[in-house]
Amino acid sequence: MHPDLKFIISGGGTGGHIFPAIAIADALQRKFPQSEILFVGANGRMEMEKVPSAGYRIIGLWISGLQRRITAQNILFPIKIVASMLKACSIIRSFKPDAVIGVGGYASGPTLRAAVAMEIPTIIQEQNSYPGITNKILAPKVNKICVAYDNMDKYFPKSSIVITGNPVRQDIANISDKRDEALSFFGLRKDGQVMLVVGGSLGARTINESILDNLDMFAGNGLQLIWQTGTAFAEKAVKAVKPYENKGLRTSTFITRMDLAYAAADLVVSRAGAIAISELCLVGKPAILVPSPNVAEDHQTKNAMALVQKNAAILIKDSESREKLGETIISLVKNNVLKEQLSINIRQLAFPDAADHIADEIISCLKIKTNKNN
Repeated sequence: MHPDLKFIISGGGTGGHIFPAIAIADALQRKFPQSEILFVGANGRMEMEKVPSAGYRIIGLWISGLQRRITAQNILFPIKIVASMLKACSIIRSFKPDAVIGVGGYASGPTLRAAVAMEIPTIIQEQNSYPGITNKILAPKVNKICVAYDNMDKYFPKSSIVITGNPVRQDIANISDKRDEALSFFGLRKDGQVMLVVGGSLGARTINESILDNLDMFAGNGLQLIWQTGTAFAEKAVKAVKPYENKGLRTSTFITRMDLAYAAADLVVSRAGAIAISELCLVGKPAILVPSPNVAEDHQTKNAMALVQKNAAILIKDSESREKLGETIISLVKNNVLKEQLSINIRQLAFPDAADHIADEIISCLKIKTNKNN
């Protein structure tokens, strides 16, 4: 196969869509250094900033989701769909991709529909255990569907599904020899257990409030803390942690070195976004998951349940977090047998080579088309 291939990757809206998209692009470039990759995103969304900073070119479509109430945005929605379809067709005709990959999010709908209509090989990557509406609509028409969870044939045609896992950041893939560096980086002792708390890049109010309520209990039990709060809660957390700094309680608005945070951690409290879960599986850390109630179709609860059913994580409902999280953390800290069991079970669900596997599936779609054309 000729190495000068061209690929379009489309989608975005959140980090959970954008990060896998960039990881897939990186894997394709490793396999085909001469290949050309173009991203298609939604104007005004996160991908328009994150993709160029990762070194890739992106074109934006005028597209957004439907609101749940009557708004000017909803009145414009049909016009946006038509405009986006026309622009997607124009981009594809001009760029002439060998394959088009959708990762979910507003922009992937028009882009993948246009590619299907032009008989270009199409692949979608679904990060969650409950698919987004865009991927559900596209699924019957695309060549391959790369998923991270079992039993996705409830939503997608079985013959198109390949379990590849979700791509995760390369620096997280190998943290086994980083613990000493990590403890030094965060200024923590070697003799106490460490809990990492992450609520996503924007923070999670319920988790933050639950942690705040229990700082005294954590310090009293010798538990050290790396606590990513997000911007809104940062000031309150800094003030609350100050009396406990000599006990190893640390707070940060945003953690830049997640590899070191995972390396230092003995257990993790996290939201249940698809990429967070994929990272937890890879690093093999015992996890308490508090799914966000503010996501479409409650998909974070479904993601978490996929682990809970395999005794690979503990789930606490967001509505019960204030009441239960603190005691559940201390109970887990003291239960070495359960920690070990959760760690073993969650590690078995990891897909360390997900991005490469997805890239191979994309290439296999090109081979099928080449064979048909010969």
